[in-house]
Amino acid sequence: MIFSTATAVSHPNIAFIKYWGNTDDALRLPQNGSISMNLAELTTRTMVTFDSSLPRDIFDLNGVRQSGPSLERVSQHLNLIRGIRGFSVPAHILSESNFPVGAGLASSAAAFAALTVAAVRAAGMEMSEKDLSRLARRGSGSAARSIPPGYVEWLPGSSDIDSYAVSIAPPEHWSLTDCIAIVEDAHKKTGSSEGHLLARTSPLQGARVADAERRIDLCRNAIQKKDFDQLSQIIELDSNLLHAVALTSNPPITYWLPQTLVLMQAVKDWRRAGIPCAFTIDAGPNVHVICESSATSTVKERLGAIPGVSEVLTSGAGGATVLV
Repeated sequence: MIFSTATAVSHPNIAFIKYWGNTDDALRLPQNGSISMNLAELTTRTMVTFDSSLPRDIFDLNGVRQSGPSLERVSQHLNLIRGIRGFSVPAHILSESNFPVGAGLASSAAAFAALTVAAVRAAGMEMSEKDLSRLARRGSGSAARSIPPGYVEWLPGSSDIDSYAVSIAPPEHWSLTDCIAIVEDAHKKTGSSEGHLLARTSPLQGARVADAERRIDLCRNAIQKKDFDQLSQIIELDSNLLHAVALTSNPPITYWLPQTLVLMQAVKDWRRAGIPCAFTIDAGPNVHVICESSATSTVKERLGAIPGVSEVLTSGAGGATVLV
């Protein structure tokens, strides 16, 4: 007999100020705060059905039955929700995304935000945005940022209670576009969770974290004032700092491909020529080119003309994770 079912739709987010490294790995409490933009055109749709007739949890991702670490991670997250509700009913999880998974496009952020919102409702509970953000964080840190709408700041906090994300501007506040140059859509060899663990081995992580609050203030101010020049400088700096830490971790992590560097240089050249665009790169080789919406077609066309770019995805600022 089916206990209950619910479906939620979420968006991945692109971090302007990155999350990299934890003070508590189990709770996914970050070493520094972060700022991001939800991506409207990229979606993950997840249905959770608690069904007492199931022998165990079943997880289907993009039509493929999951097992091993993928299933275990989802089941562990559901156990948190089942523990709050006080029952142990197995679940069938159906999840589909319209963008590459595990390629540095924050797929886990959208996945665990949608899973959290759907599972909480299917379990018969109501939660505030703050508490949903806190809970989503337990599955994937950046999922905390996919719960609220638009431009979002994750407050790092010092405990499970005060580490959550809040919206600092609605999607319509500033018409920015993320043009994502796909140079590889395969699953990355070193996942973000492993990268967070290795961050503390880099001699540069301390300096990156110590300067984070200054970068957050500059980024938040740039968003609120719609100052693209300031935004471009701070997001490129922050992106480079994350990858400097990854490159100097032990063992080192190299997310960039040769084509990544070509794209980074091209974007800087275009900006010098007057096109309002800037790059940022999450834990993967693909390059997010943030631009003012007026430059979207130009940037997309130029990115698509660069050898090695297989596809260019575009998205404006997106809303909150919602039940459907």
